Amino acid sequence: MPGLTLYLADEEAMQTFGGRIAKATAGEGVIFLEGDLGAGKTTLSRGIIRGLGHAGAVKSPTFTLVEPYELGAVRAYHFDLYRLVDPEELEFLGIRDYFDGQSLCLVEWPARGAGFLPKADMTITISPQASGRSLCLAPSTPRGEGWCAMLSEESR
Repeated sequence: MPGLTLYLADEEAMQTFGGRIAKATAGEGVIFLEGDLGAGKTTLSRGIIRGLGHAGAVKSPTFTLVEPYELGAVRAYHFDLYRLVDPEELEFLGIRDYFDGQSLCLVEWPARGAGFLPKADMTITISPQASGRSLCLAPSTPRGEGWCAMLSEESR
């Protein structure tokens, strides 16, 4: 499955690209966000959630594990599993209810939920590069492939 790698110069570019991702997903699917602490996972999530129509603050759900966003007909859930001690804790959160196929789920630190999370449509790995960030988008479903194709066309 062909992916997409691109360079974003700054935080504003990350948020703008997040808006493009929001448009491509139409508010449905599963995206895993990977990268070291401070790589920009929450910044990209902020851009995606704002791109879906949210006008308020978008904070990292580091302590709550999940922040829900009801945006008209769109439901988005932003997960941050960094502080998750045991993946089994996700069962107590009712994790399966969030991944109903009718919402967009953004998951930071997905490896910490291994065995309890569904397959991602796309994994985005963010790495510092010069003063900006390198993003590697890797689709793992036909839906994710469609997103990458749309985003690739827009990036030309």
